[in-house]
Amino acid sequence: MNRVFGFVKVLVVMVVVLQASCGNVQKKSTEQSQNTTDGISEDSLLTLVQYRTFQYFWDGAEPNSGLARERIHMDGNYPQNDMHIVTTGGSGFGLMAILVGIERGFITREQVLQRFIKAVDFLEKADRFHGAWPHWLDGVTGKVKPFSTYDDGGDLVETAFLVQGLLAVKNYFKDGNAEERALAQKIDRLWREVEWNWYTRGENILYWHWSPNHEWKMNFGVKGYNECLVMYVLAASSPTYPVDAAVYHEGWARGGDMATPQTTFGYELPLNHQVDPYKGGPLFWAHYSYLGLDPRGLSDRYANYWKHNVAHTMINRQHCINNPIDYKGYGENSWGLTSSYSVPGAKNYYKGRTEEVPEKGNSANAEYAAHCPSLDLGVIAPTAALSSIPYAPEAVIPVLRHFYEDLGNKIWGKYGFYDAFSEEYEWYPKRYLAIDQGPVPVMIENYRTGLLWDLFMQEEDVLNGLKKLGFSSPHFD
Repeated sequence: MNRVFGFVKVLVVMVVVLQASCGNVQKKSTEQSQNTTDGISEDSLLTLVQYRTFQYFWDGAEPNSGLARERIHMDGNYPQNDMHIVTTGGSGFGLMAILVGIERGFITREQVLQRFIKAVDFLEKADRFHGAWPHWLDGVTGKVKPFSTYDDGGDLVETAFLVQGLLAVKNYFKDGNAEERALAQKIDRLWREVEWNWYTRGENILYWHWSPNHEWKMNFGVKGYNECLVMYVLAASSPTYPVDAAVYHEGWARGGDMATPQTTFGYELPLNHQVDPYKGGPLFWAHYSYLGLDPRGLSDRYANYWKHNVAHTMINRQHCINNPIDYKGYGENSWGLTSSYSVPGAKNYYKGRTEEVPEKGNSANAEYAAHCPSLDLGVIAPTAALSSIPYAPEAVIPVLRHFYEDLGNKIWGKYGFYDAFSEEYEWYPKRYLAIDQGPVPVMIENYRTGLLWDLFMQEEDVLNGLKKLGFSSPHFD
């Protein structure tokens, strides 16, 4: 892109976004909620949401590494003093969100190139364990920050999410100028250095963690179905440390037992979800692996993944509409259960561990929970519905409008919609998590243009890996 043209494009887009943002602020002052977004089109609203959420990864990035902070709390309250901690998986999502920023004119290609060079240089020098990064890194030192007592080494799932983003970046810049090609080549080296087969322990399954201090103490063999499909695809696709197809079929697919279709609310869920085979797991399972891995027409002997993700989305939605626990605020325009921050005490109350009803209005505090129909705590996470927009746009757009028009004064902030909220418990924490923000601009862009799907699926290694595992995809043509 010509640098002058790039600057002008950014300037024009900024004017449009600022007009929309200022218009929203002015309209929030009115007491008539139906007038809060008069004049903003669906297209402009999608762009505004992408812009605000992109800024989490651009303006809100950890400054030394250029990568995504694990969390940003607008209230300044960080109980673990971890504002400098970066998340590797969330950073992979963030890299893709920043590519959206280039294409939408939020930032110039040259500015992004320099940020990505810094980020990739940091990742090259940061702690890795048989080529795999840990879940968390200290953004200042590049050293591992333990995620838990025994989880202080390689995290293959988070590494897969990071690599998914890195390969999209590689394919975006691979045919550019000399500096851009050098970035793409460095990413390719990092991709080739991940020892996927090490994480099998010689078995036909991939293990999530390995620690230099505790070795395989976590002992978490990853079996489907959950959010980890892309890890198995990348492991099979590696040009240097690949796993055999049997690892996928016997480990992930459980020798075929993963494919046990169940029909709920009229939607067939073809794969057995680990937490609930009838209503499915948290909705991020339909997002994380599919930010780059294109589910359109993707199928293997176990499922058509587009149909699977549509069913997962619509079952989650219908559960909220049915609202069996009668939570305040649920309905056709407010749904979406996924892992996110959660109301303090709600999980223990739901599970009968306490008779104490969660305190209302306790927005200064938060817990974390893997919300889904079988763990419905009255908490809606905007990322759940918004990141599902490719699968059900006609069901998601009204949710987007409701969140922005009717609830914006409570759940809309500097980096887009806050992580989660509960009308039932009057709980509106002004907090963000990278892993929930990242899918929003990426999946909106995939809905609009297919950008990240097309970039990731350009990777010849990935196409070869998918063929090896017995997938079919339109990208093979």
